[in-house]
Amino acid sequence: MTAASVETSPAPAPPRRGRAVRAVHAVLPDGTPSYAPIGTVVRDGDRVLCHLCGRWFRSVVAHLRSHGWDHLAYRETFGLLRGEPLEGTGTRSLRAKALTARREHDPTIRAGCELGRELARSGALTRAAAAAARGRRQPEQRRRKTLAALASISLEARARGSRRRADEHLRNTAQAAAERLGFPDIGALVRDRVEAGASLAAISREVGLHKDWLCRHLPMLDPTTAATIAAARTGRRHEQWDERWLPVVCALGFPDVAAYLTDRHVTRNHTIRFIATETGFSRTAIESALRRHHITRQPHATIRANRDERTNAVATRFGFARFDDYLADRRAAGMSWRAIAAECGQPQTWVRRRAGLA
Repeated sequence: MTAASVETSPAPAPPRRGRAVRAVHAVLPDGTPSYAPIGTVVRDGDRVLCHLCGRWFRSVVAHLRSHGWDHLAYRETFGLLRGEPLEGTGTRSLRAKALTARREHDPTIRAGCELGRELARSGALTRAAAAAARGRRQPEQRRRKTLAALASISLEARARGSRRRADEHLRNTAQAAAERLGFPDIGALVRDRVEAGASLAAISREVGLHKDWLCRHLPMLDPTTAATIAAARTGRRHEQWDERWLPVVCALGFPDVAAYLTDRHVTRNHTIRFIATETGFSRTAIESALRRHHITRQPHATIRANRDERTNAVATRFGFARFDDYLADRRAAGMSWRAIAAECGQPQTWVRRRAGLA
């Protein structure tokens, strides 16, 4: 190749601005390419990336006119929050300084700021924002922030928060129902209606709730009232269940079922089978009566009582308070199990079992 040919060969054309190849991150359902991630504003110092063309600008808001878009449609299409800045850091700083100056000198801006502060203090601004957002699809940017916040919260904390919100909702529902019927709280309403003979299901229906609503939620809403009603209901059930026992135990000389069961099972150590034979009730009915009157069931009551009586008799005969003390004394003296059994007149296996060695 000659020098002339090198000199005359055309030089490569410099790249034209705006013609660079840019990566497309996503394609919208209508075919519009997005040059930045959906739900994200890409910044680089004082510049912001345009989703529509992939170029950098100090203010994307001012640039959107070239695409025929406004900033609200741009935010909604690309999943951005309405309060998300679409300007670079420097531009935002200049705008903030300009607004600060206008707030000091422009009475219209000052009046608007005062009105905004008053709306924020009264809660009207929050309510208006909630009403405007109701039914509107959550932007992708907000969804990502929500998921990131939830990921930093433990499952236990989330469950506690859900439980608190549910309890607060129940309290508000109960309070509104009580006030609708002229009562200060749900406990006063329930006590009034129960004294008149109404059930919790009837009270629930009266206030327009599910028939099981008070049965489920009254212990949380008013524990004292719920405990009082439960105790009264339990007492009535116990009286009903004891009605068929009373003729039998009164014929045996006892004033009530509790006194009879205490005498037979606790004092005299009679078994469930003995009580069933004496009263004619089933084993299940006797066990239920023991639980109802808070009497602890003693398995093999007669056998255990005879065993204790036998060991106590041996210990007392040799001057000891407990049978274990007698065994310890004899073993310390070097006596064998056979010698101890011969001394106390009991089988060797019985003595060894009492010592826990058999």
